[in-house]
This record gives sequence, structure tokens and C-alpha cells, in this order.
Amino acid sequence: MYKVVVVDDEPIIVKGLTQLIPWEKYGCEVVGTAEDGMEGLEVIRKCRPDIIFSDIYMPKMNGLLMAAALKSEFEDTQLTILTGYRDFELAQEAIRLGVTRYILKPSNMEELEEALCAMVQNLQKKGIDGQTGAEAGQNPPGQTMEKSNQGQIKEKSNPEKRTEMNGRGQIPVKDNPEMNGREQMPVKDNPEMNGREQIPVKGNPEMNGREQMPVKNNPVKRPEQGQKSGEALRETGEAKTPAGSFLVNKALEYMQKNYRRKVTLTDVADSIFVSQWHLSKLLNSHTGQSFSELMNSIRVEEAKKLLEDPALRVGDVAEQVGFVDMAHFSRVFKKVTGISANEFRNRL
Repeated sequence: MYKVVVVDDEPIIVKGLTQLIPWEKYGCEVVGTAEDGMEGLEVIRKCRPDIIFSDIYMPKMNGLLMAAALKSEFEDTQLTILTGYRDFELAQEAIRLGVTRYILKPSNMEELEEALCAMVQNLQKKGIDGQTGAEAGQNPPGQTMEKSNQGQIKEKSNPEKRTEMNGRGQIPVKDNPEMNGREQMPVKDNPEMNGREQIPVKGNPEMNGREQMPVKNNPVKRPEQGQKSGEALRETGEAKTPAGSFLVNKALEYMQKNYRRKVTLTDVADSIFVSQWHLSKLLNSHTGQSFSELMNSIRVEEAKKLLEDPALRVGDVAEQVGFVDMAHFSRVFKKVTGISANEFRNRL
């Protein structure tokens, strides 16, 4: 059986997804649930699911960052995002990170089953059958699963669950100020939504032949000394991925904002919810530099700006960019730039 985890901060959504979707029909079982992104990552790392349904806006950690951390660590895991926010940029970013479907709440059973079917098919194409022992043979790898109306039939036959699911057999959406008090988002009049409450995707073999949204090129910003990515890639064997690039950008943003204080690899890893080891690999493969090299490069670049002010002593500059030891600053500055801080200032 394929293992499934459901992550949403609304208990009714979690309950609805776990109870109403005919998981066994698709060779799946729910092995864990969570009510926020941080708890979701813990459950995911513990259960190692094949399939995940997750909200995108949750307490403590949003689903986009969770998706990036997840796809970076477990590339084959299939993810469908559920959201009550009609934010096209978020949809673009989510799909760029490798999510299989991006579905707007309230969502009906046909959409959810179609998303589940697509994720199962993607796993089968990768040779991941999710079955062992007596389970093998029930749904052989490569078998094409057809969409059905089983979810709708169950809604009619179970009025109690139908009531729980907003009275229409739909996954509801909580009150949202951006929705102007409307319970359901009108998306069918949006040509970009293809007449459905689902972001269609195409051009990605995992996206089941749907139309793909344009995605902005968002390269990782690297300091001047980070030109060794090819060499680093050969050394680490790590290929660049959109999810990895997303996390590296978030890590660099954190480092840029906090360079004035003591920042450790642990601090940065915690800020993007990955392990130190995984972050170190990502930085090396995407920038060609280690964490300490990147941190030093950021601090030296900021020091250069401050050295333009003749009223500031070199020692003051060193302190303002996060160095507690003047001698250490001098060594790092010369290593990065090839000249001393005083020489740099004299050339201005």
C-alpha cells in the first residue's frame, strides 16, 4: 500500500480527507496526519509517505516551505497542495517546486480522487509500487487507474459525512478575509484556471499532461566567490533542483539579514527546517561554497560598503559586520578580496 500523510490546520479538512477518499481503491492508506507544517515535517520524516495532501497556509510553517524541504529531501514523494487562497504566484512557485496538483478549496471528491490517481500513476512510472507480500498483484505497477464517481456515490449514501463536508460533498474552506466573506471562490470565470478549481499543469511528465503555468526564472544569488558550482557538483554528486534552489535562496536571505550577529549552520538550517548536513550539501551543490565561505563573502561585501565612510575605523567596520576579532576580519577580508581592508579603502 502507498503511504499517505494529510497536513492541514483545519481538523474538519483532515477528518474529511481521511474518511471520505476511498484510499484502498487506489492502493493507499493514511499513515499519519498533522495540523501545522512543522508537525507535518516531523510526521513525514518519521513515516516516509509516498503521497501527501497539504494546506499551504498553516501556523509555524507554511506549506510552501514544507514542500521545498520535503521535495529536496524526498524527491519522489508526491504532493498535492490544498488552499483557500487564490494566489497565482503561490501556485506557480508550488508547481516549480514539483507539486503534482494545486487545488483550491472547497474541492470536490472528483478533483481529490483525480489528484490521488495522478500521484499514484507518477509513483508507478518511477517503479515505486508501494506493495509487498500479499498486497502485490492487487494493483500492479503501471496499471492505469480511471477516475470514478465513487466519492460522489459515497456522499449520497452517507448524509452525516456529507453534512460534515459543507453539505455539498466538498472539502470546505475556513473564513478568509481575502475571500470577502464568500465560502467558495469563483474561479470558473478565470481563463487561467481552465474552468476548474484546480491549477492545471503541463510540460512536466509528472503533471499528467495538463497546461503549465509560466514560471519566472529565479536563479540562486551567489556571492562573487561562488563560481565553483560545477566542481562542487562533481564532488558532491548532488544535482540542482527547484526545491533545492528555493531552500538555498531562503538560507541566503537569512544569512544576509543576520550577518551582523553570530550565525551558525544550525541557525540557518533551523530557519528552513532541514538538517545541518542537508543544508551543507545544498549550499555546496548550488553555490560551490561552504557555509563559512558564503558567510564570510556576505560580511566582506557589507564591509566594503562601510569602508567607503572615512569616519569609520576598520575595527568598527569589522564589528558591524559580525566579526569579534579584528585579526580574523583582516585575514578573511584579504583572503576574499586579495588585499587588506586598508588597501581597499586607500583605493577608493
